[in-house]
Amino acid sequence: MWWFLICLAALIGGYFIYGSFIERIFGINEKRATPAYTQQDGVDYVPLPTSKVYLVQLLNIAGVGPIFGPIMGALYGPAALLWIVIGSIFAGAVHDYFSGMLSIRNNGASVPSITGKYLGNSPRHFMNVFAIILLVLVGVVFVSAPAGMLTNLINEQTSLHLGTGAMVVIIFAYYILATIVPVDKIIGRLYPVFGALLIFMSVGLMTAISFSGEHTIMPGFQFGDMFSNLNPHDMPLWPALFITIACGAISGFHATQSPLMARCMENEKNGRFVFYGAMIGEGIIALIWCTISLSFFDSVDGLADAVSHGGPGNVVYTSSFGLLGVFGGILAFLGVVILPITSGDTAFRSSRLILAEYFNLEQKTLKSRLMMAMPLFVIGGILTQVDFGIIWRYFGFANQSTAVIMLWTASAYLIRHQKLHWITSIPALFMTTVCISFILSSQTLGFGLPMQISTILGFIGSVAVLAYVIKVAGKHKNLSHSDKATDNLTRIT
Repeated sequence: MWWFLICLAALIGGYFIYGSFIERIFGINEKRATPAYTQQDGVDYVPLPTSKVYLVQLLNIAGVGPIFGPIMGALYGPAALLWIVIGSIFAGAVHDYFSGMLSIRNNGASVPSITGKYLGNSPRHFMNVFAIILLVLVGVVFVSAPAGMLTNLINEQTSLHLGTGAMVVIIFAYYILATIVPVDKIIGRLYPVFGALLIFMSVGLMTAISFSGEHTIMPGFQFGDMFSNLNPHDMPLWPALFITIACGAISGFHATQSPLMARCMENEKNGRFVFYGAMIGEGIIALIWCTISLSFFDSVDGLADAVSHGGPGNVVYTSSFGLLGVFGGILAFLGVVILPITSGDTAFRSSRLILAEYFNLEQKTLKSRLMMAMPLFVIGGILTQVDFGIIWRYFGFANQSTAVIMLWTASAYLIRHQKLHWITSIPALFMTTVCISFILSSQTLGFGLPMQISTILGFIGSVAVLAYVIKVAGKHKNLSHSDKATDNLTRIT
């Protein structure tokens, strides 16, 4: 129990201490008008109360990542807890803060446009392609996962024997609706309630297992296990753990979601709570599910057996009903199902806005929104026929690669403005090494090179990227005319 409490305290402390440090380096301006007011259009740019913006942001970024990822990460043992804490505080929350605040400073721009401004057109075009691919993969993953989980729940609790196809159609129909209607009509009204439910049920599950007489919190684990690989299938901890946990520590998907709420934020002073704080909240959810996974099944081997009989969805189902009974289990399970659905629709919404921004098409009219959205849903529908495991593997790599690009973009911004860039450059160096090492060593997705060679090449590649970013950003250390205009005060009237 003490391990969990120490990790929880570290995450909360990280928000107040390191989050405040990040905020000071960025330099907020409370008197500056935000895009919610300067670009207000009644569809995507709509001022919303801070509490709503936080809960929507939490749901937007969560998906199944902070649940499925930590469950699979728990197969490596308590080392997963360590990465959730360190990754959330020093990488993920910093990444989310800059992706949101740089969007605010650039009229609510999407991440490819921000990348283009600070790294150049070639990285912008690359990020456009990468972001759209990632978002469509996210949409597909977040259709398939909840469809399968809901179908299993209905079949287990009733006499019905449904297939997942019907549920996929229903979820897709909802996605289309949520993607094209104004942000305050569905997302702004329902998602704060869903966010509160998510928090309540996560805390409820942790409370239930803590006071359960049948289960011990992380039984049999020693302190040294924090730094060991306990995976029963001998899967390498490096670099797979840092790809597997993803949303529970750092996720490029968040960079595509933060601009959605950057367009709704009323004041820059709320940025730390909304962007940095939502990632810390997601880290706590990830911490809870990792701890439950290591505790409910008594050992890593017991967890591995549960995963082998239905994947992480089976872990969620078994532990929810085992700890909270039928009624509480259904609520907890539905709380988990809501996560991917509320991230899947915003994934398609983000991709619509990125495409519209790229082609410079207005999105005030329904016809224009449908023109951008429908091709994405057609592609997504086709991809739902691909094996979920294959889609998930590609999603994991694309997700972390997007995070890397966003971190380097933030570094370029800080270098250009002569601020401490190492707060983003160090996590960018680490995650670049992770991504390169992973793709070079992977037998299924990459080149199958030996791990030592892959790691060396990954480190060399990350240093080369750092040199490139310093060179590109260094040319603009004296603020350009457009940056000066961006930094001038725009008074809220």
